[in-house]
Amino acid sequence: MVIAEIYEFFKASYKVAKDTRLDVKDAVYFSLKGGNFDGNRYAEDALQKGASYAVIDDAAFLSDPRMILVDDALQCLQDLARYHRKQLGIPIIALTGSNGKTTTKELIHAVLSRKFNCFATKGNLNNHIGVPLTLLAMTPETEIGVVEMGANHPGEIAALCDIALPDYGFITNFGRVHLEGFGSLDGVIRAKTEMYAHLRAHGKKVFVNAIDAVQMERSAGMQRITFGTAGASYPVSFVKADPFVILKFDGTSVQSNLIGSYNYSNMAAATAIGQYFGVSAGDIKKGIEGYVPSNNRSQLIDKGTNRIILDAYNANPNSMEAALENLRQLKDASKVAILGDMFEIGDRSREEHQRIADHIQAMDLDAAYLIGSTFSQVALEKGHIKKFGTFEEFSQQFKPGDHAHSTILIKASRGMALERVLDLF
Repeated sequence: MVIAEIYEFFKASYKVAKDTRLDVKDAVYFSLKGGNFDGNRYAEDALQKGASYAVIDDAAFLSDPRMILVDDALQCLQDLARYHRKQLGIPIIALTGSNGKTTTKELIHAVLSRKFNCFATKGNLNNHIGVPLTLLAMTPETEIGVVEMGANHPGEIAALCDIALPDYGFITNFGRVHLEGFGSLDGVIRAKTEMYAHLRAHGKKVFVNAIDAVQMERSAGMQRITFGTAGASYPVSFVKADPFVILKFDGTSVQSNLIGSYNYSNMAAATAIGQYFGVSAGDIKKGIEGYVPSNNRSQLIDKGTNRIILDAYNANPNSMEAALENLRQLKDASKVAILGDMFEIGDRSREEHQRIADHIQAMDLDAAYLIGSTFSQVALEKGHIKKFGTFEEFSQQFKPGDHAHSTILIKASRGMALERVLDLF
């Protein structure tokens, strides 16, 4: 069966599903496979629960006329998403980068939604399965789409662009992230700029932070919309971050709910993209100021006498350094850092963790706690910095009462689940 025929089934509800534990009613179910599961085994269950059709790729499970046998269910899902994207014919903005992807995506969505029926990636559905699901969640009523793309190996961004066929692209930044898969910062840059290669080959446009010299170099010769500096297409100036970021554009001042000067570039991108698509200055301001971070991303939380900066969704050397620099710049009298291991750094893991430890020792902090199997191996010279192999060891010795009236940064990779620190206060 060709994709055009499957698309007609999909159009009946504009719904797809891949998990029978969730809502599958009226959806086209796709039997995807994973390391520990085979979606073909649940195809019949999906139909019994109300799915309209089930796409399978194993003839042994063919038991119902509403089952569609294909060579590869995942490939079929991706092909259907590409076909649907072409039928929609709307502007698609693709977004990738080492840090700030999700925050920037949410800001862009908040701004564009002031004028358009805008659909953006939900959560972190940004891989070879998530991007197709994002595209297939768009309907004929959708006027513009924002698609986040993640990668931890070369070739992934190129493959995702071939599915989403973006009209515009934006790379937040390049950083020392997923070094296990990319090998080096140069590897990161080559992988992320696969987006530039796709846009260049198809004559599409790119938004570029004019302050970022590497991105300006890599996007040279492209149809480029710049922002940030005075000479850019859309100048956006940084005002301050104490603790919330304030910026100014076109005579309009915007105070966000985001902390850390590193969020300036994320806000500036949303501001420029909003201006490019004709969103008024007033609506851009409302969109950005109305966005409140969640899910452990740069959240500011009051706990008793403490002000806690919870940034425990993810971490890599660049984002860790940026968070520490933001903490250093705050005018608070007492500051504490509680940091957990950074994952997926590969052979340079111990070196990068030691670099962070050295950074902390050079700061004027009241105390610092380093948690994890790698952080516990760093060399320390200062007594007010303590290290623990596990969270359990830390929780047994940490005394919140020792840090009353302090600003406390909590940051680590997701696998450390360092938001558990909140329960100790």
